[in-house]
Amino acid sequence: MILSILDTDLYKFSTSNAYFQLYPLAEGTFKFNDRAAEVYDQTFLDSLKAEFEKLGTLQLSDDEYAYVVTHIKYIPHNYWEWLRGFRFRPEKIEARLDGEGHIQIEVTDFLYRVTLYEVPILAIVAELRNRTRGVKADNRKAMELLDAKIAYANENRLPFSEFGTRRRFSSELHEAVVARLKEGCPDYCAGTSNVYFAKKYNMTPIGTFPHEWVMFHSGVFGYKRANYLSLEDWIKVYDGALGTALIDTFTTKSFLRTLTMKQAKLLDGFRQDSGDEIEVGEAIIARLKEFGIDPATKIVVFSNALDFPRYKRIMDHFRGKVKVSAGIGTNLTCDPGIEGYRPANIVMKLSRCRMSAKDPWEKVIKISDDKGKHMGDGKEFEIASYELHLSE
Repeated sequence: MILSILDTDLYKFSTSNAYFQLYPLAEGTFKFNDRAAEVYDQTFLDSLKAEFEKLGTLQLSDDEYAYVVTHIKYIPHNYWEWLRGFRFRPEKIEARLDGEGHIQIEVTDFLYRVTLYEVPILAIVAELRNRTRGVKADNRKAMELLDAKIAYANENRLPFSEFGTRRRFSSELHEAVVARLKEGCPDYCAGTSNVYFAKKYNMTPIGTFPHEWVMFHSGVFGYKRANYLSLEDWIKVYDGALGTALIDTFTTKSFLRTLTMKQAKLLDGFRQDSGDEIEVGEAIIARLKEFGIDPATKIVVFSNALDFPRYKRIMDHFRGKVKVSAGIGTNLTCDPGIEGYRPANIVMKLSRCRMSAKDPWEKVIKISDDKGKHMGDGKEFEIASYELHLSE
């Protein structure tokens, strides 16, 4: 189900490297969450563990190493040299069923290692869910649906990237989608978040950093300056490269409050992953204008469960105001041409962290612009809401 150690999102490597460079002793736990609370049995769990065992056989090949050092130059050689020796350790993955049959998965390790487990685990759960239920893609219908989306994007000049690794229907359908995008949408598909397919189909690997990077900073430095410090550290590592900031870890409102003029000028743009797209985009534009920055010089990347008609409405609203792009995932890689099919609604997030083994564990949370995407401990929500003035 996982085709290569590169069969993951680019931001996993960029974030792993940031930990590697700045916080090599920091540790963390990633915890799985099924938002749909689906029920599974022991047979599924056994199959899941068998797939996790296969992760331990993956390693960066010489050919893959040659690719990443020449195509992903903002991540330094010493990181890729380390990755050549990295192996997933299946024994680190604690997987079980609770009393109601819900899957519980946790992984704990140094953060530069453990962050790499997230996307493969999610992709395995999503694909195995379909296999064990006997759900098979209608390949002909799936490609017809995809071709219609490509035609719509071409006709309406909608720039986007493929972001669908983590909840894909299967690796097979994912590859078919990427191949079709490469062939049918070269002018508007800017690339793919999946490094393996970017290499295979000569596309641009796309990505920056995830919520976990900001969550880690909240755990070890506190909520009040987590957004600010996480951006400062990102700039320290990448010196202006990978300049699209994810803004909704503790709501867009709190992110924009602590955004500085230096950061705003240095960033290429912002990624919206929750909340109302129009409201968030307009808030970003207003903040840039406060700094005297022309919003038309920046880009907003929308990535919250988009389909192409919805994306077009967003594009039409912001045309001439700010540059717009989109990351489209589930709508592309989890549309198998089966009427009534519902994709898995799963995530895996950092749940706790510490600066080193001598420090106490700190719980971390995510306060999204969508309540359904909140994640973490209730007491921490109270603390963060107070410190970030979210009730004001």
